[in-house]
Amino acid sequence: MRDSDGKTRDPLPVPHQASIQTIAMPDLLRQEIATAADLIVVKIGSRVLTREDGLLDQHRVATLAEELHELIETGRKVVLVSSGAVVAGMGRLGLQRRPTDLAHLQAVAAVGQSNLVESYDKALARHGRHAAQLLLTTEDMDHRARYLNVRNTLLTLLEYGALPIINENDTVAVDELQNTFGDNDRLAAAVTNLLRAPLLVLLSDVDGLYDGDPNDPRSQVITTVTQIDDSILRLAAPGDSAVGKGGMASKLQAAHIATAAGENVIIANGHQKGTLARILAGQPVGTLLVAQGQTVSSRKRWIGFTAQPRGRLLLDDGAVRAVRTQGRSLLPIGIIGGEGSFQKGDVVAICDRSGHEFARGLTNYSADEISRIQGLKTNQLAATLAHSPYDEVVHRDNLTLTG
Repeated sequence: MRDSDGKTRDPLPVPHQASIQTIAMPDLLRQEIATAADLIVVKIGSRVLTREDGLLDQHRVATLAEELHELIETGRKVVLVSSGAVVAGMGRLGLQRRPTDLAHLQAVAAVGQSNLVESYDKALARHGRHAAQLLLTTEDMDHRARYLNVRNTLLTLLEYGALPIINENDTVAVDELQNTFGDNDRLAAAVTNLLRAPLLVLLSDVDGLYDGDPNDPRSQVITTVTQIDDSILRLAAPGDSAVGKGGMASKLQAAHIATAAGENVIIANGHQKGTLARILAGQPVGTLLVAQGQTVSSRKRWIGFTAQPRGRLLLDDGAVRAVRTQGRSLLPIGIIGGEGSFQKGDVVAICDRSGHEFARGLTNYSADEISRIQGLKTNQLAATLAHSPYDEVVHRDNLTLTG
């Protein structure tokens, strides 16, 4: 976690071992997290913004805009990732069901996006504040220079006191509505890592992560998750909504991206007025997913959690141990196979022999070169390639553990 002056520090202590808790954590932990959260990313889901008749809920937009303004008034910087373009477009066009083909989805999103941002801007104007729209694609986050440019733009907008409102560019991103980022939950996690924001708040239409079926009155909200393991992932069924794509599974995936980089995540109900204020007061609202380990550098966040891998490398058990637990670089001798077409400098997924990814890194060799040197000792590289500028396929400085 980071102090308010931007310096890194060890994560806050958490109660021992249990991955989940259904009793409230000590208020002190939440209060310390809230105090350290000088920069907050808030994601609002489509279902939070949708009335029962399927139209955009202007009253809810106004209420949320007021709450976001109040957060900024406390001296914190706030970035909003908001779904709702398709919902707003459906309302404007009088559609009862979300289109299923890409062309119609993009057209509906184009109609709705202006309506959505206009609604936020009008609501914020009542408080003397401005909305700033940013529409992103995966290419913006995948390309290192564009990634840094997005970061600089966001930080400058925050200097002006504007509220950046981010959505994926549905109208031009060919794969977005078929799950490029996957949904805005994971886009929000990517923005959290981009800005190194200490806290990500995911507002949905549920009170948090439940220990059973949310429709079962016996189920309880899990107050705190200290580790996103298989027992937690099994609690999330795939989302099923006529208006939104992101279910609890995508929220946990987003939480993994953010917590693995050293930030905290809270999943809470966006329909309840005052949720954000209660979170920032340290109250046990929703489900807190606690940061894992120390914060990760900006560059390693981009390598491990933002840039899309161009291929995969499969490692033997010894290489997995060396990279995963001993802090070693990846050498050719430990590679037993590879997939994909990639060049030197591309990001590749690093996997065990069964194909389970546990790291990502920048490769020093192309896919063709690796196919020729895999399994070889470093002193054999020059004879095989006629050159050997690197002993490592992936140097430790260019590698991030992801799971």
